[in-house]
Amino acid sequence: MMRLNLLLLLGVLLSALYLVNVQYQSRRLYSELDRAKSQALKLAAENERLQVEKRAQATSARVESLARSKLQMRAATPAVTSYVSYAGATSTPDRPASADGGRQP
Repeated sequence: MMRLNLLLLLGVLLSALYLVNVQYQSRRLYSELDRAKSQALKLAAENERLQVEKRAQATSARVESLARSKLQMRAATPAVTSYVSYAGATSTPDRPASADGGRQP
């Protein structure tokens, strides 16, 4: 009988220690989950901020400004337009070739 009581006491102690260990692991994992959720929220907010900044950087006014300043580009006007003629077409610098290949009616 004494042996059975000691065996049962040992079983109760081992199960109690196992229960304490499982509760500790559960709390630790829950705190890690909470930290991961808060980090995911921070990353989502940063991603949204970066998307807004990206949209602001890609506006047509900004692109045009950078093209003018850094690339020295300018808008196309008739004054800076060059016409290219092909063989058989007759054109003058002030009069472009007609659609019918430069033939006179």
